[in-house]
Amino acid sequence: MPLQGLCWLVCCRQGFSLLARDHGEKEEEESFELRNQDEHTHTGRGQLEVTLSQPTRTANGTPCLSGVPEEKRSLITQKSKMTMDEDPEVLVKGWLLREVQGGWLRQRRFWFVLTTDSLDYYSGPDRDARRQGTLVLTSLCSVLWPDKHTYKQTGYWSLTVYGRKHCFRLFTKHYNEAVHWACAVQKVIDSKAPVETPTQLLIRDIEENKFNPEVVEHIYEHNPILRYTQSPLYAPLLPFPYGSLHHTHMAGKGYMSIREEAVRLFNCLQQLELAREPIPLIQGILQTCLDLRPLRDELYCQLIKQTSVTNSGVQTQTQTQTQLNPQLRYWQLLTCMSCTFLPSCSILRYLRFHLKRVQSLSVDPEVESYASFIAQALEKTRGRECVPSWEEIQGLMGRQEILCTVHYPGPGCCQIPITSHTTANEVVKQMAERLGLQDSPNTFALFEQNSCWEKAIGGSTIIADVITRFENLSAKDPDSDCQCRLCFKLYCLLDTDSISTDSIEYLFLYEQCHEMVVRGQLPACEDDLLSLAALRLQCLLGDFSALSPYPPLEQLFPAEVVEARALLAPVDPPGCPSFPGGLLAGTLWGHKRRQEQDQRLRARLREEGAVVMSAILERWKALAGYSRRDSMAAYLTIAQQWSGFGCTLYEVDFYISSTGSFSQKLWLGVAASCVSLYRQGEAEALESLPIGQICSYGVSDSNTFRITAGDRDLLFETSKLTEIMQLMNAYFSATRRQLDKDDCISTETNPKLHPSLLELPSHPV
Repeated sequence: MPLQGLCWLVCCRQGFSLLARDHGEKEEEESFELRNQDEHTHTGRGQLEVTLSQPTRTANGTPCLSGVPEEKRSLITQKSKMTMDEDPEVLVKGWLLREVQGGWLRQRRFWFVLTTDSLDYYSGPDRDARRQGTLVLTSLCSVLWPDKHTYKQTGYWSLTVYGRKHCFRLFTKHYNEAVHWACAVQKVIDSKAPVETPTQLLIRDIEENKFNPEVVEHIYEHNPILRYTQSPLYAPLLPFPYGSLHHTHMAGKGYMSIREEAVRLFNCLQQLELAREPIPLIQGILQTCLDLRPLRDELYCQLIKQTSVTNSGVQTQTQTQTQLNPQLRYWQLLTCMSCTFLPSCSILRYLRFHLKRVQSLSVDPEVESYASFIAQALEKTRGRECVPSWEEIQGLMGRQEILCTVHYPGPGCCQIPITSHTTANEVVKQMAERLGLQDSPNTFALFEQNSCWEKAIGGSTIIADVITRFENLSAKDPDSDCQCRLCFKLYCLLDTDSISTDSIEYLFLYEQCHEMVVRGQLPACEDDLLSLAALRLQCLLGDFSALSPYPPLEQLFPAEVVEARALLAPVDPPGCPSFPGGLLAGTLWGHKRRQEQDQRLRARLREEGAVVMSAILERWKALAGYSRRDSMAAYLTIAQQWSGFGCTLYEVDFYISSTGSFSQKLWLGVAASCVSLYRQGEAEALESLPIGQICSYGVSDSNTFRITAGDRDLLFETSKLTEIMQLMNAYFSATRRQLDKDDCISTETNPKLHPSLLELPSHPV
């Protein structure tokens, strides 16, 4: 019975604590005594000393001196003050709870003392109290500050101090106390000199003696940590904070601390030697370095270590040239790393020295080829957005280029050789030269494209990253019909009249115009749309034949027009019965009625589609004798009747005019001559700003774009901010190249015409 009563008392106390926390009971404030330590120390540091006098014990608080007789309490206080006065190294001291392993108590109360070198805890504040543990503080220690999440779970404010061997997780009822302890510990850590690992010291020695080969070789011979090993690594080669918190946002991916991940990386490197299929392992290692940036220098140091050679190693290598070099996998991974990430400046110097040294010592021509390839790659590498694809890694392992398939309007495509550093501008230039478009006044760009959407690719974008994205999307949904591809298309239409009807550029213009028609982005009457569909069939298939298989309607005619025709007819037939009585019966009947309405709507769509297709076929029959060129010319003649022909349309969600009126669901048309706003489906522009009058443009909010022309503003919300900015940059740059400097828009008076936010997405040809 006493045991049950004790348990009941503990549960009640815990329940009252949680109740007080949930209802926001005000904490009792501590009193802090701040003193300047210069009065007691001769070091001249002048650190701020914080002495905590604990609050009196509340009903649910931690016990302190309130239950101790007055004489004994004053004696303890005098001893504590005497200890502080006699030990000037003490910065903060006080009672804290510490999480302990084992036993039925998760937290135990100790007297903690923070000095300039360590954090110690004792059984009590007495001078002869037994020291229970010590955490030595260095520059690699780290502090996890109090957070509300832990407080809501436990009722305590916690701070965690990470050391080399130990981790102290401390708790207190008072937030201010936790913050002061965290500040004091962090201040001690910041005052410590940076810790350097043996590898760092040896790298510095090599840097200082790089012009003395004998000394360098002596360093390598007598320091195994710099050479290849088959033994595991138990600590990182570079210094990382204990309990590093840089990776916390990646905790969902299963990463541990940076130090632990560094050791795991080396284990993965050693698995490469025997891996039959190394590419998945290489991709995993590179993905870790992409997610955890601090590990990039560490991996470079590990790879330099595993690819290092010595004079004695060269002799052994000469005797076993017929066997597979175990270091070959490391060279292949180092090649992939050099084309994906750049190390910091100090590690980059060390890497370049390592490559030159290997080339001078190695007798393996393949190793020399890898070293030369890596040295050249380091001159071109920029930061990558994605880990190299399977195909790219396979090419890098053989130091070869990879072929990239680039499509263009119509059924054509080209195979372009690329490297890990090839940009979209370089591919655009190669495509223009192959297709004879280098003298065109118009500009071209690469697009990411599938059957549902397309997006222009920035000119400085690395094409290998785009291919990797395609590979990742395909791996997520291998059965999808919407496979992505690269497409080379017209981007800035500066002069459509000079395009020859015999050129491939004319085909580009025709195909891209038809894409706009099918997407419903060419405002035209239904009669013109039927004529355009018939001309499309004539261009593709020639004269009408009943046996000719023709494309589906959605590839010839805007689907929105067919849907609008179907919705004109009433979905519910006349005399439709009303809902029966009762809530349940009415709900079931409503669900059944909606299903019937959907079925009738689908039937109406099929009927209207058949009617539209019949009208198209009749017009196709009337086009007998039209050649392919004549059909294309007639098609473009009808399309050019719209005043906005040649512009690129973007959907605008919300628009506010300079007069204060607003509209929703519009089109923004960006062309060489003007920027205009249209109601969707209407040919006349609501507002239009000539390019020559635009003073500035740019992103004014997370999803708001502003264009200013004199006293007029176009302010609209859209999800296509990046694409609009890229296209306007491209148009202004192309216009400036064609006009004289005096006729250009002054960049001095209009500095925002050079937005530094984005680069040009196309290459002028």
